[in-house]
Amino acid sequence: MSARRQPAIYNIAAHGGFADALAQGLIDRFAKDPLGLARGLVILPNNRARRAVHDAFVRLSEDGLLLPQMAVIGDLELDESIGVALDRGELALDIPPAIDPLDRLLMLARLIETESAARGNALLSKDALRLAREFARTMDQLTVEEIALKELFDIDVEPELSSHWQDSLAFFRVVAEQWQEKLQEMSVVDEAARRNAIFDQSVKTWKSRPPDNFLVAAGITTSAPAIARFLRAIAFLPDGMVVLPDLDMVMDDEEWGLLGPFVPDPESGKIKRAQETHPQYHMKLLLERMSIARAEIMRWPRIGTSGAAAKRSRALSNAFANPQLTDRWQLLETNDRSLAGVQVIEARNSAAEAQMIALLAREALETPERRVAIITPDRALAGRISAHLERWKITADDTAGQPLSKKPQGIFFLALLSATTDGFPPAEFLALLKHPLVKAGDERLDWLRQVRKLDLLMRGPRSAPGLSGIDNLFHSENGRTIALRKDLLPWWKEVRAIFAPAEKALSGAIGWAEMLAEIRKLAELLTGGQVWTGPAGRQLADFLAEMEERAALGPMNIQSREIASYFETFLADIPVRPPYSGHPRIALYGLLEARLQQADLVICCGLNEGSWPQAITPDPWLAPMVRKSLGLPAQERQIGLSAHDLVGAMGAQNVVLTRAERDGSGPAIASRFLLRLKAMCGDSLKEHPAAQNWAQRIDQPEKLIRIEQPAPMPSAEQRLVKLSVTNVDRLIADPFAFYAAKIMGLGTLDMIDAEPSPAWRGSIIHDILDKWAKEDDYEPDALKKRAHDFLNERSSHPLMRTLWTPRLIEGLLWIAQTVAQQREEGRIPIKSEQSGNANIAGVDLFGIADRIDRMPDGGLGIVDYKTGKPPSNKQVSEGFALQLGLLGAIAEKGDFGGLSGKASGFEYWSLAKQGGKDNFGYIASPTNSRSRDRIETDRMVDHAVEELAKAVDSYILGKKPMIAKLHPEYAPYADYDQLMRREEWYGRAPEPAEGDHE
Repeated sequence: MSARRQPAIYNIAAHGGFADALAQGLIDRFAKDPLGLARGLVILPNNRARRAVHDAFVRLSEDGLLLPQMAVIGDLELDESIGVALDRGELALDIPPAIDPLDRLLMLARLIETESAARGNALLSKDALRLAREFARTMDQLTVEEIALKELFDIDVEPELSSHWQDSLAFFRVVAEQWQEKLQEMSVVDEAARRNAIFDQSVKTWKSRPPDNFLVAAGITTSAPAIARFLRAIAFLPDGMVVLPDLDMVMDDEEWGLLGPFVPDPESGKIKRAQETHPQYHMKLLLERMSIARAEIMRWPRIGTSGAAAKRSRALSNAFANPQLTDRWQLLETNDRSLAGVQVIEARNSAAEAQMIALLAREALETPERRVAIITPDRALAGRISAHLERWKITADDTAGQPLSKKPQGIFFLALLSATTDGFPPAEFLALLKHPLVKAGDERLDWLRQVRKLDLLMRGPRSAPGLSGIDNLFHSENGRTIALRKDLLPWWKEVRAIFAPAEKALSGAIGWAEMLAEIRKLAELLTGGQVWTGPAGRQLADFLAEMEERAALGPMNIQSREIASYFETFLADIPVRPPYSGHPRIALYGLLEARLQQADLVICCGLNEGSWPQAITPDPWLAPMVRKSLGLPAQERQIGLSAHDLVGAMGAQNVVLTRAERDGSGPAIASRFLLRLKAMCGDSLKEHPAAQNWAQRIDQPEKLIRIEQPAPMPSAEQRLVKLSVTNVDRLIADPFAFYAAKIMGLGTLDMIDAEPSPAWRGSIIHDILDKWAKEDDYEPDALKKRAHDFLNERSSHPLMRTLWTPRLIEGLLWIAQTVAQQREEGRIPIKSEQSGNANIAGVDLFGIADRIDRMPDGGLGIVDYKTGKPPSNKQVSEGFALQLGLLGAIAEKGDFGGLSGKASGFEYWSLAKQGGKDNFGYIASPTNSRSRDRIETDRMVDHAVEELAKAVDSYILGKKPMIAKLHPEYAPYADYDQLMRREEWYGRAPEPAEGDHE
């Protein structure tokens, strides 16, 4: 059979419904013979397109069909598919095999890590892995564009490059040479090189022995030279056809010529810049490389039923016109700018956008057999849409899947690595122990009860690293956790035994294979094998098995703390797709998966700059000038491909374009594509009439509930609680907070792995000073040594050791010097951290004095240590800082461990700076200042008792409601703000009473 003289190359316009049109056309032509279709081969761009065409055949077959074989152009087994179609077995036996992708990545990472170390710039293993990915991508681009490695050395652009780009180019050349040598040693080639060879081998074979049956290449838009030759050969086969998607046949020749690519100017040698961001540029480049004129392309004889009217394609062609020709928009007829059936939604934020999209999809399902396609490159937005659809028990068919790192098995594995390789940090370790896969089954409830107790014990600043740091928590001197520690210790010993072998193995010099085996064993122990179940679990198990097999290719000098992020790089690129599809009429697509799909309603989401089109990612290896000199595609070409994807998606009968005015980082910029459509269409591009209203109404309650300022009224019995001097200030300023803490018993919890808070730092200071007083008898030099010993302990917080040490030491030295000086003057410290109690104002009052001194006049001096600024005199005089006065009252009306007497001194000893002074440490006293709010020493105790009596009569012995934030200026802490729903009433004008009029 001789080859054709005219190419058989066709086009299906955006509005033509590609999959249905292709299937119907092939049925019309080949299905008259029952085996006619089955003898042929259809080559498609990706697996999702293969499924779409398969589904189209099923929909259109009335009595059943034997379908043609379908191959995907990106498959490594493409040569087998073509060989079977030719009925001559394996096509490319003489083509070397392709290197395994994982082998390639690991080997490149090693080469880069080794070369970087040789250059004196050691890389983290995870950074070497990231650079290996980018290196592989750039090498593939060189291979696809058939740019020989020699050309990389022949270009002379270094003088025009900055120094870091020169270093990058030199680095790339060295690694590229080493990689080619490695491939030759292994007798393998890169995937892209093998694919090129398959295409060329196919073309060579077909020249002498064309296939006996039909061969169709459909939907392929890649403009690579080898693919162009491959498609041209198919177009000229006796029973070959090429069917292009969304080629613009409406565009006039003048505009077609402006797209490029251009030849160099004969005089200046300069090349005019091509319009690579245009949606038709890559299509024109493909035709030029095929040596096919646009006029030779024929219209496919059939169109699908789900497409829009033909005028939609004309309008889209006009909307994406070359920038030099957009002035034509003013002269367009209504039909030439009409986007009837296209609507726009601009939501306040991405959360509202996702909700509106879910509502649109749900409404579409009310129409029988109506199909919905939701297309977005934003995976976070896709996840939100899926979550909203779950409201109606709808699971969308998410063809892109989810990365393994976001599935429960992947999250568990990364948590396990984070905990075991970084010294068991509290947040990561607790996240691991609480993971749903850990101890799943009958043991789960008991396990969680114990983990929650451990959670309480581990709250606050981080302890020393490792399991020994957690052991230290069980020997803490914190009296509040004695019962908790005693109850938890037997369970912790069992848990410790599970993790101890892994800690020991990972802390020493251990091989990569041994490390992976130890992690696998630990995962097995914690989950009982559950981590390996389901699609995600099987993929995780397969991945670990592959990594264990390639242990020799693992990183050379990986640091333990980067192991988790190293593996996350891999897991984030492993998609997990469910073994069964979701809802049969709703599908979620990424841009690649959406190509050639069709639906009755298409929703294009995330039309903001940085999303659609996506932000351009620069090549970290080759400078733009180098890429241009080599003839590599500009990075901006991705914008043109994104535009082509949008045009293809907008071929459906009903289209909704959505965007959010704000994203997580702030105001968002509308996509340039959407702005073009608006600029051309003006007011004729309509907003969706109902989506905003639906979104507002779906979560709107039938009746709005007005939240008033809380004012609980506990019973008389509930009010009789034990009262401490530190609680009195809270009772007066914020009665609700006192109610929550003392009556309801709702204590506040520290954050997990928290930074040292003022309260925590204060506790440390009090502990150091108390031991200094009781064990060192206020010896000045002993205090400095005690502070240094504490800060040098591994159990002390690293933030304290590095940032707070100078301030702490200087403040403590000031205390030591001041105490020594006062002792010489006759003022003697006699009690430290001493508790006391007394019956005052009809209640039992207790408190702890940081220090009590015997003053020279024989009275008692009450000292309160502060790490920050002490209360102001105004605060004390107005009755919102009564601690010193009430401690003095206990000394006078009760006792501190047998000590009692008249209080004649009331002082705050602060370790902070005073005013503009440079030194740390000063004494402040409400009885010894020049302030007009100064309180006389003789009045200090009486003033405190009077204020206490008022509060007791109102809230403890009385019936006054415990109002939230009664004096907000003296209630700065937010511990109970959420409980009191503060944001819903604070600062709001009171509701007018009935009968009030403006």
